[in-house]
Amino acid sequence: MKIHVLPGAFVEPDTILLELSNPPLKQQAFELEHRLKGAQASLTQLKVQLKESSLALESKVAELDSKVNLAKLEAEADFKLAKDGLVAELTMKKSKAQAEDLQRQLELEKKRVTTAVESAEAQLAVQKSEITKLEAASKLKETEVESLIVRAGIKGVVQQIGPDPQRTMEVGERVGPGSVLAEIVEPSKLMARIKIAETQAKDVAIGQPATIDTRNGTIPGEVSRVDPSVVNGTVTVDIRLKGALPAGARPDLSIDGVIELERLTDVIYVGRPVQGQEDATVSLFKIVDSEFAVRVPVTFGRASVTSIEVVKGLEPGDEVVMSDMSSHEDHDKLKLIK
Repeated sequence: MKIHVLPGAFVEPDTILLELSNPPLKQQAFELEHRLKGAQASLTQLKVQLKESSLALESKVAELDSKVNLAKLEAEADFKLAKDGLVAELTMKKSKAQAEDLQRQLELEKKRVTTAVESAEAQLAVQKSEITKLEAASKLKETEVESLIVRAGIKGVVQQIGPDPQRTMEVGERVGPGSVLAEIVEPSKLMARIKIAETQAKDVAIGQPATIDTRNGTIPGEVSRVDPSVVNGTVTVDIRLKGALPAGARPDLSIDGVIELERLTDVIYVGRPVQGQEDATVSLFKIVDSEFAVRVPVTFGRASVTSIEVVKGLEPGDEVVMSDMSSHEDHDKLKLIK
């Protein structure tokens, strides 16, 4: 195996990436080509043989046809002479019988010519069928041999050479059938793939707007696919990017994504506390006079990953303690110490 390019190289569709070696495959291709040439030579030889046989039969038919015409003339002459008593009747009958016998031979030879033509066509059809089969097999092997030269196929950047994304294959390394030989990406045609907790994925739908943060900039997009299966408690969501890629965007880049499920206006909300669940009422400590925290019941509405809607219990400007206060369950009022 020869490696012509390494990861990071820009390639065109016809750029050669790898040259694989498979001696048994090349030997099979050579043998099929040799058999094909032998079958084609046999067809040519068969055509010559059949032509010679056909000419021989046609020559015999022509010879018999000439003899039949001559015998008919002799029989007619003997018939006239016999009427005048110049030739014995026996001679006349003999001439007639000879002419009829030659006529029968001529008919048989004509039938042999017809049969020979049909036989020749059948023999040629069998040989041509064998050649067609060998041509197909030889072409398939040639295609397999040509596929040993691996080309990029598209314009882009080499992302990976070999089945292991953590390392590049080495010259002479063996690869098995079905192995990944190379990966080419088009930097201008990237998509985002994010993982969402299965509890949050129920409201995700195709077409919803999203924002992808590459840490070098943000890109608007929209949901293009939602994986129906759950893996390790998460659902995979594909985002189609709709804006220009920021500098440094590349495949397999770690990103953050936000999907906009619904836009709410004139809503009171707070950061989502540990125990905050949608459509639930919980107790939170509200800060009063900057010195005390008083327990108040708060009813929540819809929620995102980081924020939750307040339906009842708080007013705009209220401050609440967001940390876990389960250790103070027996207290309704706490003094804040700075």
